[in-house]
Amino acid sequence: MVSQAQWQKMNHMQGDRIDFRMTASTYSNGSLPFAFRVLNGRTVEIQPGRAAVGGFFYELDAPLSLPIAANPGDKARLDTVVLRADLAKGSVNLATVQGQPAAQPIAPQPQRVLGQMWEMVLYEVQVPPANGAVTPFARLQFDAPPSVRSPWNTTDTARFIEQNSFIADLDANGGGSQTEYFKGRDGLVVSRDLGKMRTFTSSVGNVNFQPPASDRIVRWRWIAPNTVSFSLRISNRSDNDISCVGGNWYIDTVLPQPVSGGATAIFHGYLENVSWAGGYPYMTMVYGMPWAWDSPYVHLFQIGHNSPTANNGVAGLDKIPARSNLYLSGIYESNTFTY
Repeated sequence: MVSQAQWQKMNHMQGDRIDFRMTASTYSNGSLPFAFRVLNGRTVEIQPGRAAVGGFFYELDAPLSLPIAANPGDKARLDTVVLRADLAKGSVNLATVQGQPAAQPIAPQPQRVLGQMWEMVLYEVQVPPANGAVTPFARLQFDAPPSVRSPWNTTDTARFIEQNSFIADLDANGGGSQTEYFKGRDGLVVSRDLGKMRTFTSSVGNVNFQPPASDRIVRWRWIAPNTVSFSLRISNRSDNDISCVGGNWYIDTVLPQPVSGGATAIFHGYLENVSWAGGYPYMTMVYGMPWAWDSPYVHLFQIGHNSPTANNGVAGLDKIPARSNLYLSGIYESNTFTY
């Protein structure tokens, strides 16, 4: 047996939320719990719903009207509609909290005091001066499907979880990366990598020879939905220049994920040429530009120091000199979604 105050101390950590999981793609105001409508310009009617607030459960089983206090002055006001757990009264009820009229009004913050009052805001209500018609704005916070874990086959497992859920691939078989996914309106998308940086073996295009795979390394990770961060290093350890062939005037390289066709990207790097080989200076600024929409290929360009037609502008990077290193990095939007 526990008192209400003891119960609240134990249970308020479950969080405040409306007892409804938003698993559809779209909703209208009237289809959600605690939906509102304004009556006669001055009264907010709240529709039935259920919620947890301050460690207690509340259910409204019939519409309830809440009058908004008059505002006859010349300044606007912001009020709130709250669910209030009041331990002195031993009950949870809907209530309005009146703000102060001001040129730039601020809504009152909810009270959250264990053993006394604990409030969850449902609506912020704009109360115009001269007793104008009020306008509520939803501040509803809903329950969500729990985040789940999967040892492997995570993208297939995600077909059976609730919409708007997070699922993490623990990579228990050690074959890839620990990764979090979100199943939402736009489909299943990687939201972020949770483990070590991934590695990828790039390639060098339009050239006379490829350096060994160990000298064409990309370190990368998903840092947000559909967003990749990468750093690339291509080393030419031979005594010969890696040069363009076949009439090409720039070198290509390859990223671990394609760049989205709906986005513009440019990457920055430099060529470190410690032996001053190939007619290139010790340090050359390098730029990477995606080759085509929804493509992993990137053109490499340089400040045109050795091109008489470049007018010191940007020219194609046509070689990686002997004993030099090429570095490139950036963040870009990938093509997980179709635009």
